[in-house]
Amino acid sequence: MIEALRTPDDRFRSLPGWTYEPRYHRHADGLGLHYVDVGPRAAEKTWLCLHGQPTWSYLYRRMIPVFAAAEHRVVAPDFLGFGRSDKPADETLYTFDFHRETLLGLIEALDLRNIALVVQDWGGLIGLTLPMATPERYAALLVMNTALGTGDAPLGEGFLAWRAFSNRNPDMDIARLMQRACPHLGAAEAAAYAAPFPDATYKAGVRRFPNLVPDRPDAGGAALSREARTFWRERWTGKSLMAIGMKDPVLGPPVMRALRADIRHCPPPMEIAEGGHFLQEWGAPIARQAARVL
Repeated sequence: MIEALRTPDDRFRSLPGWTYEPRYHRHADGLGLHYVDVGPRAAEKTWLCLHGQPTWSYLYRRMIPVFAAAEHRVVAPDFLGFGRSDKPADETLYTFDFHRETLLGLIEALDLRNIALVVQDWGGLIGLTLPMATPERYAALLVMNTALGTGDAPLGEGFLAWRAFSNRNPDMDIARLMQRACPHLGAAEAAAYAAPFPDATYKAGVRRFPNLVPDRPDAGGAALSREARTFWRERWTGKSLMAIGMKDPVLGPPVMRALRADIRHCPPPMEIAEGGHFLQEWGAPIARQAARVL
């Protein structure tokens, strides 16, 4: 058995804008992967919403109601190490393949089909490698402030600064970070982002993600990401929508415009002038547009 922590349930009571019943998928190693699952199981479309670091599915609270109002299904998992999911204590367990295989297992277990893949940050670094495994399950893509970690291009200065900051702060103040990145957040909303992490021992997954970004061709996940780049360039046949938080200093306009060139038939992006890296915090109009065009 893998030694892991699970955040006490009382940490998730009375979070603003968050009333969803917790559900768990049992990982092959016995770990519990938490996910939100709302809307009819036989819905025409399933929005699969993948968060990044250091957030959890709470990031999608402004978008889930829009998708649900269209009578679609919405599935929003927490990566292992985040949110209500179990948090292995051994940091070496967190690898690109570990996270990817966990998501592939969830998709298969729930038999998700006609998926509209919604990704941002690490949700995209890993999520953009998923459709090539079972392309018949995917119909659309909503992509926000992310990248493919192909390992064959230098990492940007903004990301290198973020990785250095994360490594200097093993007990990162997540509430403070979120308020700085999203100035419109109230104190209770910012605290909700920190709810899964009572202390530094719960943050192994948070600490690991920046150091998993492929920074050379033979890094973990780099070859898969290059395969995914080819998939999106040559084999993708679904609809796409890109939205860019224009104030993101790490994965902002230059990175996203380069990514757009790798997504076949991707139309001009929505540009959210006030939006930052955590673009879902400006997500309601993006979700409405996605529900219309995807």
